Amino acid sequence: MEKSTIYTKLFTLKEKVGKISKDSKNPFFKSKYFDVNSLLENVEPLCHDNRLLLLQPILSNKVCTKIIDIDSGEEISSEIDLPNITDPQKLGSAITYFRRYTLQSLLGIQAEDDDANKASTKTPAKAEDNRPWLTDKGLNYLKDQGSYQEINEALENRRMKNFDKEALTELLKLK
Repeated sequence: MEKSTIYTKLFTLKEKVGKISKDSKNPFFKSKYFDVNSLLENVEPLCHDNRLLLLQPILSNKVCTKIIDIDSGEEISSEIDLPNITDPQKLGSAITYFRRYTLQSLLGIQAEDDDANKASTKTPAKAEDNRPWLTDKGLNYLKDQGSYQEINEALENRRMKNFDKEALTELLKLK
């Protein structure tokens, strides 16, 4: 009988995981995603079945995802640096986000692409945008002290440079 390694156990696990459905809704971006708890609900029982231990510690200011083979002690890991955030709520959101993506990356899990049709269809020409522009002063306010709601409203109700929109979108993810 061939000795089982962490890689043979992960291969067995990945055969059973398949694609993860996006089951949570983000009303602000009108999109779906799978949250870390849904991911863990799918992956942890398969880890246990294969005698693999899943840990997600924070080490040296990094979110780490480790999978350890209980029988051999072998392990694999994925990690990402935490951003320099002092607000505990924003930091917690970043940790949750990074836990999901380090685990998804480590296992090479695919999410069902329910947006594929939307992305591949040709979008009609846009009507002229008459919304007011986001000023530098307004942008600085939103970055420094804007609430989640204020940032979201700016994204919906103001015209802005693509760079501004990307910065505010990233900021929303951390709030």
